[in-house]
Amino acid sequence: MLSKKSLLTASSQPVFRLASVADEAARVVFAREQFAFLLQLAYSGELAATRAYLGHRHSLKSRLERAEIGKIIRDEIRHRRCLLDMLAEVGSAPDPGRERKMERVGRAISLFCHVGGWFFAMYGAGRLEAQNIREYELGARLAHLAELHRFIDPLLEMAEVEWDHERYFRSKAMSHWLWRMVPNWAEPPPRERIRVAFREFESKAELPVLRVRAPRLVR
Repeated sequence: MLSKKSLLTASSQPVFRLASVADEAARVVFAREQFAFLLQLAYSGELAATRAYLGHRHSLKSRLERAEIGKIIRDEIRHRRCLLDMLAEVGSAPDPGRERKMERVGRAISLFCHVGGWFFAMYGAGRLEAQNIREYELGARLAHLAELHRFIDPLLEMAEVEWDHERYFRSKAMSHWLWRMVPNWAEPPPRERIRVAFREFESKAELPVLRVRAPRLVR
């Protein structure tokens, strides 16, 4: 379900269903507004993630784990560049206020990684990556509703990369005894379900119009 609330990533809720063909133009306009808003949220979210992972990497003792987190950092930077290009194409731009907020959030998480210990850094990262999967799935659905079909595949690919990140952090956290002592987030469906679920969405005869909700920490 993409409507699940989160602290740091965008979520959605259905607004209305098309009542007639006359509503089509309004639906597309609204979907494009929501799509641009989600791109702004995701762009700033990737800033927070990059800052957080820089601190996470620095806190690790294992050279192998530092290299693995370094690859994830490069993925997040690549996502941010892709999102910036999308924003420009839809005539929008990053939100400076949200950029400042997410910069602070990312730096706070970065500091926590040095004092919270190995497990909680891995656990928290995995939990956030699970939310990121849904965020990019939502982006692909909004692109479809907004008739911006060229953005669908890149957004689904980013969701798949976030799925890989979640699996990495989950496996790390599960290897620690504290995993059995804390609430665990729901395991995402198999990776291939990302594209299957999108195809199921686009094949529906009547599609909901999705309203994007900003993360609770930066509303």
